[in-house]
Amino acid sequence: MHFNSSLTQIESLPLTGDPTPDDFETDKDLVELPLTKHSGTALANDGPSLSQRNNSLVNQKSEELHNTFLAHKQERQLVILQDFPDPDALSSAWAYQLIAQQYDIKCDIIYAGALSHQENIALVKLTGLPAQRWTLQTLKGKDLSSYQGFALIDNQGTTSQLVPLVQEAGIPIVVVIDHHSLQSDIKSDFFDVRPSVRATATIFTQYLQTGLLTLDSSINQHVKCATALMHGLRSDTNRLMQAQEEDFMAAAYLSRFYDAQLLNAILQANRSKRVMDVIERSLKNRIVQNNFSIAGVGYLRYDDRDAIPQAADFLVTEENVHTAVVYGIVHDEDEELEVIIGSLRTSKLTLDPDEFIKEAFGQDSSGRFFGGGRISAGGFEIPMGFLSGGNENSAYAKMKWEVFDSQIKQKLLRLVNPKDNPIQPE
Repeated sequence: MHFNSSLTQIESLPLTGDPTPDDFETDKDLVELPLTKHSGTALANDGPSLSQRNNSLVNQKSEELHNTFLAHKQERQLVILQDFPDPDALSSAWAYQLIAQQYDIKCDIIYAGALSHQENIALVKLTGLPAQRWTLQTLKGKDLSSYQGFALIDNQGTTSQLVPLVQEAGIPIVVVIDHHSLQSDIKSDFFDVRPSVRATATIFTQYLQTGLLTLDSSINQHVKCATALMHGLRSDTNRLMQAQEEDFMAAAYLSRFYDAQLLNAILQANRSKRVMDVIERSLKNRIVQNNFSIAGVGYLRYDDRDAIPQAADFLVTEENVHTAVVYGIVHDEDEELEVIIGSLRTSKLTLDPDEFIKEAFGQDSSGRFFGGGRISAGGFEIPMGFLSGGNENSAYAKMKWEVFDSQIKQKLLRLVNPKDNPIQPE
């Protein structure tokens, strides 16, 4: 295994896989700020040529997180990810767990949905990343009395089925660390939500640089976590093509520790036949108007949910298309759950996915938006409620899909062609 502290290794990474791009504007470089074990003193700024504002914020947040960990020493926490966690969420949660261990805090990383994207499956299997799937039934059968708090990493609780049940159990939110737009008014002991940062992995790498955890290339777990963080950072910056200066500096720091061969193995994971079938369905069903490609792909198994963003990634590459939206009804037979899942990808710089999706689908009765996004990417999730299930009757299932398909198209085309009638009579 060879570690290189320069950017040459990063530049040679294979440009494969299906990343999820992210947005932000940053300031100047970050360098590793040498710190020994924290003693409660402020974290120092050793870089003479750094952007004072950015470095000051990183140091401030690192110090606040350090103090939060001190206040919760020897506790046990849940680290809750979105239902379908991506590499950014998985790697950041692992980094959080390793940092928390320095304060004798035990963390269990959990998610409710599934790992269906081939790269996510490979990431967890090849690195041994300690994430666990807890379904709603699993959670209901758990004794949660041993947990004193929970952390939300790469989400704000709006994309996890587990959060309401954990809150009902009386477990408080201790930490929120995310890079998405603010979703709701949320209170926690520590709060670091920076929509201007392109990856939560970048935020956690900055924590590492300030000394919250000293990575050691002789420790196998550190090498694998650094590899996971590199993958998370890379995927959320579209293979570093949309990275800002602080993302490159974070990648440069991780390049001293990550395993390039392991990362390449993760990126070379093959698409399953079911994913290819969904991509084929999206091509067959798409309509293209005003450079938007919109495709409904019908019913999907819960475990195949990640085929939807991969289909959107594919459709946006078509000639004369700048934005693709793919959606389907995802069902979990075990949980008797159905939900509409959709993904948006765009290459149009003036289109804000967050604004577009929120404008298209609005909010639920509690004021939570059904979706949102960041630069170049977004997603939405709409529960079907009373209309869930009942698909044993194929005629009914077909009719139900046609109704939802028409409704989703109508809401999207209202923005794409605001002067046109989005539903054309046959």
